[in-house]
Amino acid sequence: MIRKNFFSILVALIILYLSLAGSNTFGKVTFMKFPNADKLIHFLMFSGLMAVILIEHRRSAASKKQILRLALFPFCYGLLLELAQILTSSRSGDLLDGLADTAGIIFTLILWALFRPFLKIR
Repeated sequence: MIRKNFFSILVALIILYLSLAGSNTFGKVTFMKFPNADKLIHFLMFSGLMAVILIEHRRSAASKKQILRLALFPFCYGLLLELAQILTSSRSGDLLDGLADTAGIIFTLILWALFRPFLKIR
């Protein structure tokens, strides 16, 4: 199972680190100076996680029901991370972050539905 989901696990661990590390761990980002820039980061992280999951399961996830089942992992993972951030001293959970996570997942599912017919999946 780990071998089949290696990249999904790797991306999830990177997201875990980025979500729970203290904000002083990272230098100031100067190119993202707009309101709620962190929401874009959440969107991209969870969109990427969902994309990796779909790519790793591209042969086994043929039905909509199976794909939605796969989407439950990043959705629940995002909720758990937001709850875990409450326990840290330098982070705080945020409903809008959770919504950005969910939007990234849904965006990737829509792209997958649109482009899957054109992919040559064996």
